[in-house]
Amino acid sequence: MTRQINIQRVSAVSSKPFEAVVEAIEGAVGRPDMREFSRQMATAATFAGIVDAVQKSVGSAGLMEFARFDLGAVLRKESGQADPKILRLVIGNPLVMKEMVKHVPDAGSYAPVTILIDERADGVHLTYDRMTSFLAPYDNPEALQVARDLDAKVEKLLVEAAS
Repeated sequence: MTRQINIQRVSAVSSKPFEAVVEAIEGAVGRPDMREFSRQMATAATFAGIVDAVQKSVGSAGLMEFARFDLGAVLRKESGQADPKILRLVIGNPLVMKEMVKHVPDAGSYAPVTILIDERADGVHLTYDRMTSFLAPYDNPEALQVARDLDAKVEKLLVEAAS
C-alpha cells in the first residue's frame, strides 16, 4: 500500500547570528542526558513515573531534544571553510507522541519532529514540516488535534528564536 502525503513546510528567517538562533532554541527546549532519561523511562513503575520523567526533561516550550546532527560539519571538513552552518534538531515530547500514536500508529514514523537551522546568504533559516500535514491523510480528528497543538508549539518556538 502506498499513501500520498503532501507536506506543509514552515520557515522563518532570522537576521540574528546562527549561534544566537541555536541558543534561543536551546533555551526553550529541554536537553536531558538521554541515557539517564531512557533509564528513568525504563524503570518507571507507573505511567505517573513516566510523566514525571518527561516533565523534568522538557523545557519552557514543552519539548525536549532527542538528538542533534551537525550536517554542516561534513561540508566544512570537505571545504576547509567555516561555513556552511546547518544543524538538524530532533525534538518532541513523548507524552504528545503517545497521544498521536494511540489514534494513528503511523504517527510514530514522524515524531519526534525535526527543526532544521541553516545559515544562508539572506539569513538563518529555521524550517519545520508540519505534523498535521503528515497525519492529514489518516483523517483522525483526535490525532489531528494533537498534531495542531504540536505544530503551534514548534512554530511559536521558531518565530521566537528567529526574532
